[in-house]
Amino acid sequence: MGRGRGIMSEQFKEELAKELGFYDKVKQNGWGEITANEAGSMVKRAVQIAEESLKRDRT
Repeated sequence: MGRGRGIMSEQFKEELAKELGFYDKVKQNGWGEITANEAGSMVKRAVQIAEESLKRDRT
């Protein structure tokens, strides 16, 4: 995958950052300023959302 192309949409990433409490940092400084822990939290939450969605779709 080339640099600058991601799996998550910009809107989804912004929603996750808001939910996790560091959107202001992203808004002010860009995505390059988030910590590895914050990025990991985003991925973990995205996986949780995907799993919940799959679970709902199966019922």
